[in-house]
Order: sequence, then C-alpha cells, then structure tokens
Amino acid sequence: MNAPVRGLVGLLLVWPHSAAAPARDRIRRGEYLVDIMGCNHCHTPRRQGPHGPEPDPSLLLSGHPAAQPVSPGPGLQGPWVWAASRTNTAFAGPWGVSFAANLTSDRETGMGGWTDADFKAMARRGKHLGRGRDILPPMPWISLRDASDGDLEAILAYLKSTRPIRNRVPDAVEPGRP
Repeated sequence: MNAPVRGLVGLLLVWPHSAAAPARDRIRRGEYLVDIMGCNHCHTPRRQGPHGPEPDPSLLLSGHPAAQPVSPGPGLQGPWVWAASRTNTAFAGPWGVSFAANLTSDRETGMGGWTDADFKAMARRGKHLGRGRDILPPMPWISLRDASDGDLEAILAYLKSTRPIRNRVPDAVEPGRP
C-alpha cells in the first residue's frame, strides 16, 4: 500500500472515533464528578438490602419516587434540625419538606430538556432552571457555584447520557403545610 493510500486508510480508521472522543471524555468526566460529589446519595432512592439501606441501581438518579407519599415530616426537637425519609430522597426541616430531583435524561421529568445555560444558571443562582423556585436544602448547590463551566457542562452531559426514568418528583411542601 503506498503512502497516500495508507494515510487515507489511517484517517478513515481514526476519523469516526475522533469526533466522538471529546463527547465521551466529557461524559466520563461528568460521571466522575457526579460520583465524587455524592449526587447518588440523595438522588438515587435507597431500598432495604441484606446489610441495611442501599442504593437501588434500577432507579439511578431518578429522585424521590413519585408514588411514595411522605408525611409533612417529623416534629424535630432538641438538637435535631432535619430528617430524611427511608429512601433518603425526601428531607424535612425548617424549610418544609424537599424532594431530591430526578436527574435522569427523561425530557419531561428529568434533566433531558435542560440546556448548559439552564444548568449553569441553577448552579450559580440556586434557582430551578436558574430562574424558578429556590433550590432547597439539603442540596449543596453552593458547592456547584464555583465549578468551572467545563465541569458543569460535563456533569450535564453525563446526566443526559443516563437511562431516562419517568418520575415526576413532588413539589416541595412549605413549612406548616400538610
């Protein structure tokens, strides 16, 4: 095979992969960031396993299960200021009751329809989609505030690559409301 043909064959072998490599790398970076930031701790419902509560891999990052009602929350006394549900996806405190959002790629109930601009605005402002309701505790959005644009884009790229799970998380409950 002469040099120009060898070069063309080499280009054809590399070309389809090179365009996808940056996207794959960004998704891998996002998965790494989601993992080390502990997003699964609250956004993946827990189930009872042989050694106690464990994340349910079939519900990865799907947020609080819509079909699981939660009471207004326990009356907290003494040094206790907040409590979590059995699934570790609903949280009661002075802010009322908040629910972990669905972070899967579902376009209607998850992050599938979010843009990079929406996600960056949420992280920087602590507002849903950057302009809606406040992001409530215990979501540590302040930890995201100073993340680089590239890291926020990687996180969203990973979330949009996850299996879509249709799960409309309940709206937050204001303090003192049932």
